[in-house]
This record gives sequence, C-alpha cells and structure tokens, in this order.
Amino acid sequence: MKIAVGSDHAGFEFKKGVLAWLERNGYQFNDMGPYDEGSVDYPDYARKVASSVASGECNSGILLCGTGIGVSISANKIKGIRAALACNPEFATLARQHNNANIICFSARFTDMATIEQSLSNWFNTDFEGGRHQQRVNKIEQ
Repeated sequence: MKIAVGSDHAGFEFKKGVLAWLERNGYQFNDMGPYDEGSVDYPDYARKVASSVASGECNSGILLCGTGIGVSISANKIKGIRAALACNPEFATLARQHNNANIICFSARFTDMATIEQSLSNWFNTDFEGGRHQQRVNKIEQ
C-alpha cells in the first residue's frame, strides 16, 4: 500500500508527524509537498494527492490544512475521490466503514498529533462495510 501525503503551510508540521507515523508503521508513502513552511495554496497540494490516488499511483491519501475543510473540498473535485474530514478517531472509522473514503483530511489548527495518529490507525484498520453503503457510494461516483 502506498499513501500520498500533502498539506499546506499550516499543516506542514503535522505532515512531518504523519510521515514519521507512516514510516514507524511500515507504510510506503509519497510526500507530495510542500517541503518547507513557506506560504502555499492548499488546492495545489490537494490536487496532487487526489490525482495520485485517482490515477492508482497511490492507494489512498492524507491531507492537512488549517481547518481540513479546504483540502477536503479541493480533493473532492477530482473524479473518483472521496475525501473525508476526520475531526476525531470515530469520524475516521465511519469515513471508511460507511463512505469508503480514499483520502482522509485533518485540521492542523483544531486537532493534535495524538488524535491524528489514532484516527489514522482507525482508518487504516477499518474495512468498508459495503451493503447498504455501497449503493450510496455508487451514487457519489455517478
């Protein structure tokens, strides 16, 4: 499994923590930037991550910005992407179980690294339930 990871300047420090967590847990990843704390536009990095997932280059993605909202909106503009903002570990679980989210998004201003790590653990260790949820995911794809 290969994970695409990106952020904006507000999420840069947490992105470094996410990359370290992925490495500790044996995940392969592509750091899609940015590579320093200089001001950047979050849609550029959300597009890079989402395009990588949509093309199949990466299996899933992780995005961070100040609120997580901007990267979520931007990523969801790419066909085939189901990006979910995870405010807590329960949201992360449900994003996978019910929505089969292929990108998880986090807020750098309203969360902490421990919450992000538990959310990632939940997200990666949860399967899509299918069933009644598959019909809804199909509608999203249409």
